[in-house]
Amino acid sequence: MTAHLPHVSRFFVAASLTTSVLLTLSGCHNMTSNTTSQVVNPSNPVLSPVMQAVVGDYADDGYADRAQGYDWVGVIVRAAGDKQIDIKVRARSDLKKPTCQFDGKAVLMGQDEAHGIIFQTNANNTQIFFQFKENTLTIDGQESGALSYFCSGGGSLAGKYQKLKAPLELM
Repeated sequence: MTAHLPHVSRFFVAASLTTSVLLTLSGCHNMTSNTTSQVVNPSNPVLSPVMQAVVGDYADDGYADRAQGYDWVGVIVRAAGDKQIDIKVRARSDLKKPTCQFDGKAVLMGQDEAHGIIFQTNANNTQIFFQFKENTLTIDGQESGALSYFCSGGGSLAGKYQKLKAPLELM
């Protein structure tokens, strides 16, 4: 015959069991190693291969001709965790008001050989996709027209951006 515990007693038994399991597991983190210790600079965390591949500055074709007065759009991509990136889209602002601006975070959706690495975010009531492949960032959205919201003069965030070898020069 099985003895039935009152409902409150079952709660305390479950809470007690959970607490002891958590305490036991937390003790597993206090392991010592015989290997040489490495100092990790918290301001420069070690990035996963995915993040190493995507972090950087990107720009559209107009950026190469910026000295001749061409408009351009640049994208600054930084790691915001293991599976999240911080994205800032900026445009030429030295001669006039910038044509495009966007700030957001995107989450890793996945990666494969055919499509590269894809991140996704929601903004302006649509999904925005950031596809990184072979030093090219392609921005597209579920509704491409919604990407014009972040730009003026008929511009759009949608398009292809090449990874720069030097930091983006914001003018």
